[in-house]
Amino acid sequence: MQTRQLGNTNLEVSALGLGCMRMSFGDKPTDKQEMIDFLHKAVERGITFFDTAEVYGPFTNEELVGEALEPFRGQVVIATKFGFKHDGDKGPHPRVGLDSRPEQIKRVAEASLKRLRVDAIDLFYQHRPDPAVPIEDVAGAVKELIQAGKVKHFGLSEADADLIRRAHAIQPVTAVQSEYSIWWTSVEDAVLPTCEELGIGFVPYSPLGRGYLTGKIDENTTYDSTDIRSRNPRFTPEAIRANRVVVELLEQIAGKKGATPAQIALAWLLAQKPWIVPIPGSRKLERLDENIGAAAVKLTAENLREIREAMAHISVVGDRY
Repeated sequence: MQTRQLGNTNLEVSALGLGCMRMSFGDKPTDKQEMIDFLHKAVERGITFFDTAEVYGPFTNEELVGEALEPFRGQVVIATKFGFKHDGDKGPHPRVGLDSRPEQIKRVAEASLKRLRVDAIDLFYQHRPDPAVPIEDVAGAVKELIQAGKVKHFGLSEADADLIRRAHAIQPVTAVQSEYSIWWTSVEDAVLPTCEELGIGFVPYSPLGRGYLTGKIDENTTYDSTDIRSRNPRFTPEAIRANRVVVELLEQIAGKKGATPAQIALAWLLAQKPWIVPIPGSRKLERLDENIGAAAVKLTAENLREIREAMAHISVVGDRY
């Protein structure tokens, strides 16, 4: 597996990371030991960048990742996130609201350190911007955690260009994580240029459009009520049918490259900038191997132009949330 550097920092990670959320959150339950074995196999295959958050579960995803990756301390990079209110004993939940107050950030860091079984959090993202807390205060709190040796790198998720600049002025931002894929490109307008200017890495989540861009979903696909896609506007039967044209484009390029649509979707992201590291989620070994294969797919300037031109004439149906 090739490696990439996130921005102007010394944070080097595998060219593809692994989103761990669905191993214990927002979907049908999984077998813990099976997921630990799966994470071990990911490390064996060269994946060194793993993404989790306290809210996934809540807490259970960090615990899983911490237990699974403990034997590989020092060899892997674990990113986690803060920023949601805590709902009593039930822990944080997006529906309860945001909370990025400095004292809350520090509480979350201490708890995440224990669950992840590490001495320092490799990459600590603000999960979502909190309008009630100035970003300068958020960056200042993470700066103090970095100075105390409890956090190594600061990240932002779903932040706009202005927020990125303001945070970066207080504590250099190593990575920004937001949704980005062949069918969701709004970050190209201001966020990616800002990252490039400031030397910040970019980490696309949902790089396969929550599975749609793999070409394995049709209007008969059904989702468990716990699956985010059961309520997602892009996963109604009508939207699935209407957006089939995007998959057909990927299939067309894949046919020329001896690849799969998923590999083309990931290769497209990797071809955009050398400091972009997608984090597709996966729980099956064959999917993981397929995704890893994308790093070997080389898209030519002509392929990239063809994809851009085709997508410019396609209207994607359904909001992303």
